[in-house]
Amino acid sequence: MEAGHGVQGAARFDDGQVGAARPWTPPPSGGRFTRPRHTSPPFPMTMKRAALLVATVAIPAAASAQRSGGMMMMPDTGAMAAMHAPAPKEVHVTTEHSITIGGQRIDYDATVGSIILRDAKNEPTGELYYIAYSKRGVTDESHRPLMFAYNGGPGSSSIWVHMGLLGPKRVDIPDTAHAPPPPYKLVDNQYSMLDKADLVFIDPIGTGYSKPIGKGKGSDFWGVDQDAGSLAQFVSRYLSESGRWNSPRYLMGESYGTTRSAALSAVLQSRYHIDLNGVILLSSVLDFQTITFDPGNDEPFIMYLPSYAAVAWYHDALPNKPAQLRPFLTQVEQFATHDYAEALLQGDKLSAADRGKILDRLHEYTGLSRDYIDKADLRVTASQFEKELLREHGLVLGRLDARFTGETGDLLAENAGYDPQSADISSAYTSLFNQYMHDDLNFGKDMMYATSGNVNPWDWKHGFARGWPGHTNVATDLAETLSANPKLHVLLNAGLFDLATPYFPAEWTMDHLGVPKQVRAQITIAEYMSGHMVYVHEPSLAEFKKNVAAFIDKTVGQ
Repeated sequence: MEAGHGVQGAARFDDGQVGAARPWTPPPSGGRFTRPRHTSPPFPMTMKRAALLVATVAIPAAASAQRSGGMMMMPDTGAMAAMHAPAPKEVHVTTEHSITIGGQRIDYDATVGSIILRDAKNEPTGELYYIAYSKRGVTDESHRPLMFAYNGGPGSSSIWVHMGLLGPKRVDIPDTAHAPPPPYKLVDNQYSMLDKADLVFIDPIGTGYSKPIGKGKGSDFWGVDQDAGSLAQFVSRYLSESGRWNSPRYLMGESYGTTRSAALSAVLQSRYHIDLNGVILLSSVLDFQTITFDPGNDEPFIMYLPSYAAVAWYHDALPNKPAQLRPFLTQVEQFATHDYAEALLQGDKLSAADRGKILDRLHEYTGLSRDYIDKADLRVTASQFEKELLREHGLVLGRLDARFTGETGDLLAENAGYDPQSADISSAYTSLFNQYMHDDLNFGKDMMYATSGNVNPWDWKHGFARGWPGHTNVATDLAETLSANPKLHVLLNAGLFDLATPYFPAEWTMDHLGVPKQVRAQITIAEYMSGHMVYVHEPSLAEFKKNVAAFIDKTVGQ
């Protein structure tokens, strides 16, 4: 979740300025830090409308998922796995609504529904719930785009992209400040994508109302490949039940939802022969080695440095703050992938003189003291940075959005004890979503909605790498999907102040997909003066809407 104080939401042009989304361009090769890429193998509504998939709140590291605090947890998964009751009937509850977006009145149906997932023996294993919004009065749905949306976690429901980004209603809360106590404010979302596409918000098994049923177990769904397989079955079933097989199709995921989108796009294409028009990634992580601070893995220290610089710039913590952020970040990126990467790769062979030069530059770019960086052996983790940058002020930074700060009672701690942004917004989202479901959509008063579900243990093994140690990497899945579908386009959206899924490793991963040059031109990158949840910052939300609308216009009917 993310917002910016006193700054404008923006994306990056080819010339490095702030503004609209820019096409992907390959990086210069000279001296660039590179690493061999890992190879990986690769519903329902009875109405004729579709809806949007929403994705993530907290993004996991490869070994364990860290979620935002203050969220409702699912009941014990063992109890859920033990249920062997007959499969329930699929649910479809539809209500009629209208909204005005950009001066255009849109009459639409909202459907809360469920699809029963089945195994190879056609036995029911899961009941997957969704919320779909479909424009009424559409005469030819082959020209009406359909967007599937979800959050990440893993273990997050779609509440965040639903109620903060894409849906017809939006939680209206202050930026970079704790939301006041109830009553909270729910408003019509002028930035909703409903004017451009029908939306389907998906809650994976173990989140929202979705759960294992019959002989289904959590382990049937809770893993990289298991999750992608279950959502692929859902998408196929939904296209059939809603009669939307010939509509333009999009995936939109946030945080781990981007990991899901890469894996899901490959499964849809290879197993179900379902091509997509576009994949929209928000706060991305495809290669977990780039963000996982493991002993001996120097890569995340290189990847995180530009985000440290952006956050220090925002908080006026730099010894010599430049006037413009983007040119400064370009300079830091160059240093990170050249001099800094070379220094870290030398290990103990780094000379004292060269070490001193690196210390000076790291102090200049992060605002941390030379002494602290030296004691950290030139390697400061994200959690250490969150705690250290404003320690003298008694403040910790938000992980999801480092523009947010919170007070800390332990000034000597090396890690922040909580995420200020999550604490600031979770109650408002949870409260308004439940009220909206009960009052507006006439659903769920006798049910418990899991904002964040306990989906552990999560199986991080993926594809041909199953059984081998290492970090999850679905970048190759996206590369293979792009290569196999020459008309597929990707829009990568990143908040510059995100310390959960930093912008630079996401862009670096796009630089290392290894796809043909003509395919590279189909990747567009947009940057925002916000954090993980760019939509908490309203100027960034407006910019996101503009970028996604243009992306859909470009990719429909190619």
